[in-house]
Amino acid sequence: MTDKKYTDEQEQIARFAKAMGHPARMAILQFLLRQETCFFGDIHEELPIAKATVSQHLKELKEAGLIQGEIEAPKVKYCINKENWALAQKMFAGFFGQQVCKKESCCG
Repeated sequence: MTDKKYTDEQEQIARFAKAMGHPARMAILQFLLRQETCFFGDIHEELPIAKATVSQHLKELKEAGLIQGEIEAPKVKYCINKENWALAQKMFAGFFGQQVCKKESCCG
């Protein structure tokens, strides 16, 4: 049995997708995208997310590289990681921009 390897791009887009795979994380990202500067404060006060779960969601987004900043109290500030955000945009656009199937008999 051969050990199949995934490409670096497949692994990276999967990390981004996994981090975005929860509605609370999507809400956090959308909230941060609307901010003019890094956000200082408790995000649970701004969004319908329980305080107990916010830090776990922030941790997941930070580990995937979609946000940056300090997420441990007392230093609490976060913002979108612009470099990785641009990379994610490019990767998802390329992935979803692929031709599905050119044959009429395919998939249907």
